[in-house]
Amino acid sequence: MPATDLATLRVGTRRSPLALIQTRGFMAYAADAARHLGVFEEVQMQTTGDAVQDRKLAEIGGKGLFAKEIHEALLDRRIDLAVHSLKDLETSLPDGIVLGCVLAREDARDVLLVGPGRTGAGDGVAFGALPMGAVVGTSSVRRQAQLLHARPDLSVTMLRGNVQTRLGKLADGVCDASLLALAGLNRLGMAHVATMVLDPEVMVPSAAQGIVGITCRADDSALCALLADIEDRAARVAATAERAMLGLLDGSCRTPIGGHARLLDGDAVRLTGLVARADGSFLLKRSRTGSAAEARALGEDLAAELRRDSPSDVFA
Repeated sequence: MPATDLATLRVGTRRSPLALIQTRGFMAYAADAARHLGVFEEVQMQTTGDAVQDRKLAEIGGKGLFAKEIHEALLDRRIDLAVHSLKDLETSLPDGIVLGCVLAREDARDVLLVGPGRTGAGDGVAFGALPMGAVVGTSSVRRQAQLLHARPDLSVTMLRGNVQTRLGKLADGVCDASLLALAGLNRLGMAHVATMVLDPEVMVPSAAQGIVGITCRADDSALCALLADIEDRAARVAATAERAMLGLLDGSCRTPIGGHARLLDGDAVRLTGLVARADGSFLLKRSRTGSAAEARALGEDLAAELRRDSPSDVFA
């Protein structure tokens, strides 16, 4: 196969406002950090995950649908690399495609957004900002499970779409509240819309939340080497631990799973993992600490522990 022309690099991206901000941020950063990379050409693409908004991801093929068309374009050599929200990228990539680098992590936490006039008593109960019986809009079974485990009085309705779409539905009264990733709001300059930022121990984030990942073809050795030179090591360690755990627990979007790794002093990493039933009737959260060099093994070991100590129906 011919080598990629590093003088002009075609960068694939989804068309959502957040995806475009992330892509343009990467291009600006890469152009500054590796001046010999050349000129970037943005290639906007619509994915199946973006096109189908009225069904849960698990019903139409899982999170891989946010990258299917982009991966096809990579393998067909219509683009040279692609920018992704790493939490939306499947843990097992198609043959011939690799995760070339990851960028420094934004804030990994989730936020709660409560519609006007719908604030609860805030009496110290988890998610106390929500009134009794509130309807929460989310398509994430991870968020749903943790909400219902803490507040079984709540109701959950499906809510998909980009940040702007979800905020519009909240304002229109489709639901009383919703949850979003703080990373996306920060990148959009919209963090002020959050009612409450949730501690990762209260709402365990999605694996790799807040991390931008860059994929490329495995045979593009020169490009792979350049990408490796500009990646953020701390983000790679966290992503490796979290994605290793996720990969052994469940490759779909059907099982509520959370994962959050933090680098500690002395080059150690602490990984928290969570599995649950979607209705919140079961929730198991465990943490493990190990060396950053063994991040993958740490994730795999925690996954084995969580699977061993959970009822079999959780992974059905």
